[in-house]
Amino acid sequence: MDWRDAEREFDSPVLADTTLPRMFEDSAARNVDRPAQAYKGGVYARTLTPSVVPPAPEGGFATLSYGEMRDLVRNLAAGFRDLGVGPDDRVALFAHTRLEWAVSDFGVLAAGGVVVTIYPTTTESGTRHLLDDSGAGVVVVEGEAELDTVLAVEDEVDLDAIVAIDDVDDRGRDDIHTLAAVHDRGQAAFDRERYESWLHDRGTDDLASLIYTSGTTGTPKGVELTHGNFRANVNQCYRRFGPRPDRDGPAVDAEARVVSFLPLAHVFERLTGHFLMFAAGAQVAYAESPDTLREDFAAVGPTTGTSVPRVYEKIYDSIRAEADSPVRRRIFEWAAGVARTRGRTDDPGPWLSLKHRVADALVFGRVRAALGGEVDFLISGGGSLSPALCALYHGMGLPVLEGYGLTETAPVVAANPPDAARIGTVGPPVIDCETRLDESVVGPDQRAAHDGTVGELLVRGPNVFEGYRGLPAETDRAFTEIDGERWFRTGDIVAQDDDGYLSFVERAKQLLKLSTGKLVAPGPIEDAFVGSDLVASAMVVGDAEKFVGALLVPNVSAVRAWADREGVDLPDDDWALCRDDRVRERIDAEVEQVNEGFEPHERIKQFRLVPVEFTEANDLLTPTMKKKRRSIHERFADEIDALYAE
Repeated sequence: MDWRDAEREFDSPVLADTTLPRMFEDSAARNVDRPAQAYKGGVYARTLTPSVVPPAPEGGFATLSYGEMRDLVRNLAAGFRDLGVGPDDRVALFAHTRLEWAVSDFGVLAAGGVVVTIYPTTTESGTRHLLDDSGAGVVVVEGEAELDTVLAVEDEVDLDAIVAIDDVDDRGRDDIHTLAAVHDRGQAAFDRERYESWLHDRGTDDLASLIYTSGTTGTPKGVELTHGNFRANVNQCYRRFGPRPDRDGPAVDAEARVVSFLPLAHVFERLTGHFLMFAAGAQVAYAESPDTLREDFAAVGPTTGTSVPRVYEKIYDSIRAEADSPVRRRIFEWAAGVARTRGRTDDPGPWLSLKHRVADALVFGRVRAALGGEVDFLISGGGSLSPALCALYHGMGLPVLEGYGLTETAPVVAANPPDAARIGTVGPPVIDCETRLDESVVGPDQRAAHDGTVGELLVRGPNVFEGYRGLPAETDRAFTEIDGERWFRTGDIVAQDDDGYLSFVERAKQLLKLSTGKLVAPGPIEDAFVGSDLVASAMVVGDAEKFVGALLVPNVSAVRAWADREGVDLPDDDWALCRDDRVRERIDAEVEQVNEGFEPHERIKQFRLVPVEFTEANDLLTPTMKKKRRSIHERFADEIDALYAE
């Protein structure tokens, strides 16, 4: 049976047309004694510990079963109801990814509320906008920092209560509660029959969550997602990644373990690392932070995981950095070349197989062990992953399955199947998600490069949202009507092959149109620098200019290590290093190597080095690690002007 037919015919108790809290209740009943959540000790001053959640050992993990998590969710639902949260009332979650975020999410949904997500790094002005625009009456904050942010804007929003996950100073106010107190009042008030009536009264057409766009192209818009949107996408993803009878390989099921570290405020982690995993009966462990991933992976031994391309790039950079001698560097680069070749080869033959076994013994086995030694496959979304890096991971025995989606599609539109993955693509659309391409928005060069099957991706299906909160004009612009059917315009340029696999090309708004009329997609050029140990980040520019230019962020430590090996005496100041002719000449060699993979009009003709890493802290990356191109342009306007002044 073809895997596509098997997806459609697959049947499982996990697949159902229910609301999210009912989905969780059904899963908890099936998996009552299985581990649901793992949490780390010594990280947070939890108010739920020790009376509700047993303390975890310092630096180690403890677990809650599905039955214990269900009790938490039920009591929190009753507690939020007792606090005044009713059907369709907005409750904002303003915290890092952790156990309490997950149970608060399900608790609010079970109470009939609508969850508004706020990134923990959101500024005062951003918090003010999200609370005011959403109409949130209750906000769940993590600790003192988030509480201070909310209190700074409370005079401009209409809040009834604030709930703190961790110990905070309540300022002597009776409208600031701990999450433990909400749990306890819910535990005292809980009535099973009443609780069931709350779940019964909500339907799949009811609003479940308001998730705001990143705001990189303007004011954040509130995407209205229903229980049905999320539930449909859980079903779609489970059909692709679940334990179908036609598959012998690994799957997302009750045996799966995942380490969750991406922001749950982002729809990607909310669906794939939260709703999908708990529906499947999997165990979700919460990392201490993105900086402790290797030790957390080693402790948990995850079988799968979800992340964004930048994290896979950082993991690769850290692995490469451990090759700290000339001999080790040569071994690593040889092994990496073997992995990339093996990752792209269906039939490796005896010689490549032998080289791969040697490389596995020298390098790959240690890499897998560092990630817990149990990973079956990883999932990448939220941006474009370099095909070369993807092939490298596949060749190391750590398959990365790239997918594609948007907040407005709840979010998964397409994903590579575990048993039929194609490197360089984001896979075929998930079941019941219809797609088509609008080829009118691309130029002849792009059509020729992709055999004519390239254009803006249009989507329709049960996972697609209905509109933006309070923005009818924006909603109308987001959709188009074709043959009487309403299609969502993704704003993304993609290519489609004969088997229906999609390949992301670029955001339509980010395509550069040179003054010559040629269109250039910056993303693939930037991704090509992933293999360079001397270039940490790249941003391609050139809109309305004669040629393509780039801002390059050097890996300063790697550049200095190169200089030491070559006997080059570099200045101590990083800006001076970037202006040093010897450094520019060395980086120019990296640029020329990248240029070889592109058409003449796509090649970088001029570049400027800037020793400022693009991060969320300096407002040059979004919380999901995408470049804020407008902010980068503004920050380095002089350097970009200098590119073209020459």
